[in-house]
Amino acid sequence: MKKATAEQIAEWKAQHLNVYALKAKESDKICYLRKPTRQELIYATKASETDSLNFNASILKSCWLHGDEEIMTNDSLFLGICPMLDEICAFEKFELEKL
Repeated sequence: MKKATAEQIAEWKAQHLNVYALKAKESDKICYLRKPTRQELIYATKASETDSLNFNASILKSCWLHGDEEIMTNDSLFLGICPMLDEICAFEKFELEKL
């Protein structure tokens, strides 16, 4: 397990604001990601035009801060983390009010 130190996490939070730890439930694998930028989302969306999993692979690679790299290469771990990437990509919701 490649666990980050409290100092590393504090530094990442100061630099990126939103930092996430994703931990596998059945193994000791962990990774740390930051929220993607608009440009990274555009790139990932474009990459998904040929294969929908390319979106997740692109977000995982571009937002990776630290962790067990096996998460990116092991299909079982990669596919297990994919649903969590949607939550990382979520942004603030707005309410529409007609005036």
